[in-house]
Amino acid sequence: MERVAVDDVDGRIGPAAMVRGLTEPLGLTDLAMNYYELDPGDSFAYAYHNHEIQEEVFYVIEGTATFETESGDVDVGPDEAVRFGREEFQRGWNRGDERVVAIALGAPLSYGESVTLRYCPECEGETDNDLGRADDEAAVVAHCGRCGVETGRWYRGSMAGEVP
Repeated sequence: MERVAVDDVDGRIGPAAMVRGLTEPLGLTDLAMNYYELDPGDSFAYAYHNHEIQEEVFYVIEGTATFETESGDVDVGPDEAVRFGREEFQRGWNRGDERVVAIALGAPLSYGESVTLRYCPECEGETDNDLGRADDEAAVVAHCGRCGVETGRWYRGSMAGEVP
């Protein structure tokens, strides 16, 4: 058995006010698990995306999360869960005025290949993006896969450059 207090897990850089990865502290080998706190305007993910082999479930504890999907927006409120299958595009946001608290589960643990679509001002459209660390390791940076221009930059607990 493994046990961990969420507050004892260090937060990491992400597109939300708080992202705490619970996968490693719990010793999970077949399932990814993350705890999120989203301030208004925050997102669960860096981009509208899918995963080749992983399905995801989001369980909302507090607030209402709005998920962009191929068939339109879907609101998920407290004590509700939503599942996204393999290769199904989605991105969840806090578009309300109250904080969203949620748990995300993904299985299997590996994503496989992912497509991460973000708006590129140079290409004037949605393009696949590559995510990586800034040279100083203090930020996660997205670059257009077509032209290389930076399309987003996130620091711990910030949504720099994001517009939901």
